[in-house]
Amino acid sequence: MDNKTILEKANAAIAEGDHETFLSYCTENTIWTFAGDQILSGKEEVRRYIADAYRKPPKFNVDHLIGEGDYVTAVGTISLFNEDSEWTEYHYCDIWKFEAGKMAELKAFVIEK
Repeated sequence: MDNKTILEKANAAIAEGDHETFLSYCTENTIWTFAGDQILSGKEEVRRYIADAYRKPPKFNVDHLIGEGDYVTAVGTISLFNEDSEWTEYHYCDIWKFEAGKMAELKAFVIEK
């Protein structure tokens, strides 16, 4: 599979609430950097984050998916179910770095709509 297809499959899993399948597409030492917010190091930190942030499966709308070499950039909107039991919509730009067919690094830029 090419990297764009891998990301599409991973995002489809997370949109179905299947966190473990999503995580199977990540390296053990994956690093997620949320610009201006936080950095997650390793699959276990990511597992805890998505269990909290994705109380209900997120709703994605990908406007652009651009792949070049070891990188795939996704631009669009995502809706997350928040602590107040409401959906909040965000614009996002995710830049994924792949290593050996797995998602190794994320740089995420997220702004509330």
